[in-house]
Amino acid sequence: MPKMKTVSGAKKRFKLTASGKIKRKKAYASHILTKKTPKRKRNLRAATLVDKTDVPRMRSLIPYA
Repeated sequence: MPKMKTVSGAKKRFKLTASGKIKRKKAYASHILTKKTPKRKRNLRAATLVDKTDVPRMRSLIPYA
């Protein structure tokens, strides 16, 4: 059986934590920042975890992580 390929886009966007959870960056932080409040922009900076309902799909994108 050949090795499975990791999806390149997923490789760039997701990281694994030490406990095996999948970490992601928040959306809406890249442009049109003038109308967003400083508090909202500050909260967008922090990374968050992928929702448990999406984890099985993410695992198939990064099979060897």
